[in-house]
Amino acid sequence: MKGETVKLGDLLLLASPEGKEFLVAADERPFGTHMGNLNLRDIIGAPWGTTVTTHIGKELYVLKPSLNDLIRHIRRQTQIIFPKDVGFILVKLNIGPGGSVIECGTGSGGLTLALAWLVGPDGMVVSYERDEAFSQLARQNLQRVGLESRVTFKVRDARGGFDERGMDAVFLDLRSPWEYLEQAYQALAGGRTLGILVPTTNQVSRVLGSLEDAGFVYPEVCEILLRYYKPNAERLRPQDRMVAHTGYLIFARKALKGGSNG
Repeated sequence: MKGETVKLGDLLLLASPEGKEFLVAADERPFGTHMGNLNLRDIIGAPWGTTVTTHIGKELYVLKPSLNDLIRHIRRQTQIIFPKDVGFILVKLNIGPGGSVIECGTGSGGLTLALAWLVGPDGMVVSYERDEAFSQLARQNLQRVGLESRVTFKVRDARGGFDERGMDAVFLDLRSPWEYLEQAYQALAGGRTLGILVPTTNQVSRVLGSLEDAGFVYPEVCEILLRYYKPNAERLRPQDRMVAHTGYLIFARKALKGGSNG
């Protein structure tokens, strides 16, 4: 909104001109970095986009965190799904306000955060994770950004099946997703999308060999490559490093069996 200012408790992305970033909450405490110290209370009431200066004269921009920022800065104990993949996943699964989705393999909660952001307050995200420590970390990450109420965390192996039915989407981020295809089929509404992330071609082949028997059609396999450029108008060229392979994405649709209403 026009004229919006920083409020107590807001998350801030403090970014330097050189690209250093810090995600912090606006509160009364001092904040120290290798670039100097700030009193966060001095930022409360300032317009978003303000430039502040540390005690040693280093400038930091006060920016409103994007979904991309929140995902990249979560606390993690596992490899997260990269934002470059998250965006495509959300589009392919048709995630939007009021939607319902199951995630199996919560990890540190990067995709969980994005799903909760997109379904909105009237949507439903159910996240299954068999490791209680990972599930707890993901819950804390969602609490930090104020989205925990949109997610139901379940700590158990879903081999025995998902509790939910008629869901808009299911996403599997597991070592052996072919063991969960029947469970995903039962949870999905007819014609809806199953998404899967795996790191190796061996796993892709195994999934593709199992999809049809489980009742899924129109399989797609892809990977997303991302290359940034150095933002210098006089010497524009690619960055020396790029985020290349992070995983293979598989998508398929639920087809109804034998006239079933799914």
